[in-house]
Amino acid sequence: MNAVYTILLLVCSNIFMTLAWYGHLKLQQTGISSNWPLIGVILFSWVIAFAEYCCQVPANRIGFDGNGGPFNLMQLKVIQEVISLIVFTIIATVLFQGQALHWNHLAAFLCLILAVYFVFL
Repeated sequence: MNAVYTILLLVCSNIFMTLAWYGHLKLQQTGISSNWPLIGVILFSWVIAFAEYCCQVPANRIGFDGNGGPFNLMQLKVIQEVISLIVFTIIATVLFQGQALHWNHLAAFLCLILAVYFVFL
């Protein structure tokens, strides 16, 4: 069950992370934050990043085998990176419609799946 909680928390964490890192670009694109000073954009992103950390830290604690979880440190990191890229891809294609998937993106995802396979050997 710790594996499920870890993965769900990592998904939530990466949704917040992607919105913190790239959401302000969509706000600027729509004109909402066009006149915000850079410090305002940074503070806005930090507020969202706080929610990210509230999910990321528990995910790592619950999932880490040193705390009774099912994953070693390397496995946790690879899982997090794969989730990060999947979440980013979904958000980028939904929020930024001009960003399409191409064959090389799918090839990169295949490499990520292979990375997960190899790290779990």
